[in-house]
Amino acid sequence: LVDESMPKQRSHRQIPEGYNYTEYHPMEEIYKWMTQIQESNSELVTQHHLGKTIENRTIYYLQISQPSNKPKKIIWMDCGIHAREWISPAFCQWFVKEILQNYKSDAMIRRFLQNLDLYILPVLNVDGYIYSWEAERLWRKNRSPYMNGTCYGTDLNRNFNSSWGSVGVSYNCTSEIFCGSGPESEPETRAVAQFIEKKKTDILCYLTIHSYGQYILTPYGSTTTPPSNNEELMHVAQKAAAALMGKHGTSYKVGSTSSILYSNSGSSRDWAHMIGIPFSYTFELRDNGTHGFTLPSDQIQPTCEETMLAVTTIIDYVDQKYFPGGAVMLTSGTLVLLHGCLKETDLV
Repeated sequence: LVDESMPKQRSHRQIPEGYNYTEYHPMEEIYKWMTQIQESNSELVTQHHLGKTIENRTIYYLQISQPSNKPKKIIWMDCGIHAREWISPAFCQWFVKEILQNYKSDAMIRRFLQNLDLYILPVLNVDGYIYSWEAERLWRKNRSPYMNGTCYGTDLNRNFNSSWGSVGVSYNCTSEIFCGSGPESEPETRAVAQFIEKKKTDILCYLTIHSYGQYILTPYGSTTTPPSNNEELMHVAQKAAAALMGKHGTSYKVGSTSSILYSNSGSSRDWAHMIGIPFSYTFELRDNGTHGFTLPSDQIQPTCEETMLAVTTIIDYVDQKYFPGGAVMLTSGTLVLLHGCLKETDLV
């Protein structure tokens, strides 16, 4: 039930020109923010309709793309699949802000934007997120009615078509980890899955941002058999965790979900890897349980700063692996030796 005595969480305030990235925002402010970001960065950002929620709200993603006449690959990042994990949408917004503020001055960002488009979905579980603001702060699932409306919500991160329903789920709709009536039974899951499926040959990296626990999780959750590129996945995740730790000393564990956390099936991370996206990671952001899902807003900035370093480490690695030409910082002489046909004037 909604506590009427609670102050309305700034729900009718227009977003000020200086959007505050160090506080949590209700959904309507995030919607306005997306529109504003697109309008004020129209040379780079477009807002796209991904699908509709069970309660018929629109799910949008932002595409950050530098105009180019060459084909580019895609980095996908979604936030807010679990309603109560408010630090996750806060990070997606921070990430967009940082890219847009720094791409002109930061050589690494400038370089990967030449090769990669960034697709960012700030809130996947829109209905659940709104419900966690208005009714039940620790709500996790979406808002699908089951059993004639006697219980609500599917865990969207148990609803993907990867070993669906096999382990670490419940078939009881009152459970936090209810996996739905079948794989992709939920419109939110379906919207993501259909879109990713369509673009999968271009997507090199799938990042899904959660909280809490301080982990970078690799596939798989449903089996302890490691993926074929496990060594590389681990190597990149460890680099990312080291970069993150360098900022504020925060320690993250790295490993597959099934080996360092618990077994689960139907997750978006496992599904993305299973359909052929080579790099797929779940981030579990701060903290280790002191505040858990109710991370105080004074931790938004340090959390986002360190996570930014981890995420850009991964993106930079992917960029250099698939687009080695622009990334190798060698002298022009060496390049001529390597490529034969390159002249010094070709080097940008």
